[in-house]
Amino acid sequence: MRLNEIVFNDAKPVDGYGPGFFRIGGTVIEGPVITSPSGTRTWGGLDDVDALADLVAEADVIFIGMGAEIAHLPEALRDRIEAAGAGVESMSSPAAARTYNILLSEGRRVALALLPI
Repeated sequence: MRLNEIVFNDAKPVDGYGPGFFRIGGTVIEGPVITSPSGTRTWGGLDDVDALADLVAEADVIFIGMGAEIAHLPEALRDRIEAAGAGVESMSSPAAARTYNILLSEGRRVALALLPI
């Protein structure tokens, strides 16, 4: 079996999560969070549409973790992101974090917004 070291460049992978927090690139952040090649920061949740729309410039796909369970995105939010030119996928936060890490390790242009579990 061939093993390759993963290089994440500027973006940071999700290292872990628990009730109310996420650990991204070794830093623990309480509450909702956004991470992308430009950095990791707190997020105002689904009402903070501008923060998600800003990610379109640096990502082809934005993964949104909806907490412990999968839920649909508000239609207006989905429409705004897609109209700006990026794909958007909603899933549970653990699934979103795993998917983000995989695509990030492949060098893809992805961003992630997570609601706590």
